[in-house]
Amino acid sequence: MSKTSNSKFQIRLPILLTIAVAAGILIGATMADGDGAKNDIISGYLKFKEILTYVQRDYVDKVDTDDLVETAISRMLEKLDPHSVYIPAKELELAKSQLEGEFEGIGIEFNIIKDTIYVVAPLSGGPSEAVGLQSGDKIVKVDGETVAGTGIDNRDVFDLLRGKKGTEVEVGIRRKGAKDLMDFTIIRDKIPQESVDASYMVDDEVGYIKVSRFQATTYDEFHEALSELRSKGMKKLILDLQDNPGGYMDRAINMADEFLKNDAMIVYTEGKQPRYNSQARAYREGLFENQPIIVLINEGSASASEIVAGALQDNDRALIVGRRSFGKGLVQMPIPLDDGSELRLTISRYYTPSGRSIQKPYEEGAEEYSQDMRHRLEHGELFNVDSIHFDDSLKYETINKGRLVYGGGGIMPDFFVPLDTSNAGNAALMKLFNTNAIREYTLLYYEDNKKKLESMELQDYISSFEVTDKMIEELFDIARKNGEEIDKEEIGEAMGLIRNRVKGLIARSIWGNDGAFPIFNERNQVLQKALKLFGEAERLASR
Repeated sequence: MSKTSNSKFQIRLPILLTIAVAAGILIGATMADGDGAKNDIISGYLKFKEILTYVQRDYVDKVDTDDLVETAISRMLEKLDPHSVYIPAKELELAKSQLEGEFEGIGIEFNIIKDTIYVVAPLSGGPSEAVGLQSGDKIVKVDGETVAGTGIDNRDVFDLLRGKKGTEVEVGIRRKGAKDLMDFTIIRDKIPQESVDASYMVDDEVGYIKVSRFQATTYDEFHEALSELRSKGMKKLILDLQDNPGGYMDRAINMADEFLKNDAMIVYTEGKQPRYNSQARAYREGLFENQPIIVLINEGSASASEIVAGALQDNDRALIVGRRSFGKGLVQMPIPLDDGSELRLTISRYYTPSGRSIQKPYEEGAEEYSQDMRHRLEHGELFNVDSIHFDDSLKYETINKGRLVYGGGGIMPDFFVPLDTSNAGNAALMKLFNTNAIREYTLLYYEDNKKKLESMELQDYISSFEVTDKMIEELFDIARKNGEEIDKEEIGEAMGLIRNRVKGLIARSIWGNDGAFPIFNERNQVLQKALKLFGEAERLASR
């Protein structure tokens, strides 16, 4: 989805659509091109109205007309493309909060373990931290009602704990070591959501920034992280966009502009309506225009992530390392509807500077489209670069050095890194993760050893803390209690990943993501490969 702006470098998508909503479906005539199209819309609406009338009046059972209409809208949009969507009013607030960069609530990161809400961490500066909630606390009551053991899910937690700034919520907490239930009154407030998960110096020269999505605050967070790393002596940068699903296009454009020289093309769009055709170019002096950059991507990197990776690759500005990205090259415009719901309609395609459309095919429909990752796995693409085949008609050349790049479905990295075969498809490992046993165990371990752990410095912890065999046995005991018997022989080489995750999650309880990611990244094979490729990245930067 794209957020629009009037500035010369950002894509301006003026909302000029006039829409009308009748029986919950879009029918306006102002989008039509001529009388024939208008007549088609009117005819289609009348047919739908006629059928809906018969169903409501004569169908054998009572029907929920609103539900039928919303289903019809969703199926209609599904025929267009995979990213035009209808969002009912009741779901819109949650959908928007994922991109707006802040929401109103009590400010906790939580996890549901054994049908109970566990506080993973109170968010820094939030109302839960202010009243004294701690990592490992169990929320068993909300406003006097028991919520533990009731089949609660994430949606329920959002409904219970989010709310308008200034409103109160009573929570009953079960805390390890406390005999009685602890009651807290929390006054909801605005809670910022961070999209820069971590930023730290890998060594004396290399900085690392992990961006998890492109939301309202992403560029500001990124700019701050980039400035801080430069102040620490960063001369080379790894920008990690793995598993970043995208978000606001203009934030991606701003990020790319920090690396590109004046007037370099970043992205352009083309739609049926000329008003959706536009270009975005670098216009400001960026913080990191000359130093070497490596961008990490994988099959979960989509949309705005692909804008950044495509712009830097096509301008021969950064080395792209990892696996082929998702392949979402469509731009959606949010259109508010009269009942409080929202239509997010695809109004253009975006193209990288060399002219590539990276939207993957949709000709075979939603079901086949949704199976793309499974097909990549079955065809061996995630493990072997030779399994990836591009049509010769989709060949393009980069802007400055004429390097060969391909369109037709995602950004293909300059250096391919296969999925770790010791982890992929490991059934025992998946069972262990699916029980949530690792998260449960690390929270309990932190609670039992809090004083000792919090007395350590992060670097001492990273270099000296070891996950012992006894700790692994305790972890497996929790998995067994959660219903999964784990065979250590089946785990095999994946045991290293388990130890790494346990160590990293314990660190996260103390130092947050900046403590966890240096540990997680020891097993990040894409990053480890990237660290060996700065010679190539330096050659690109010295053009």
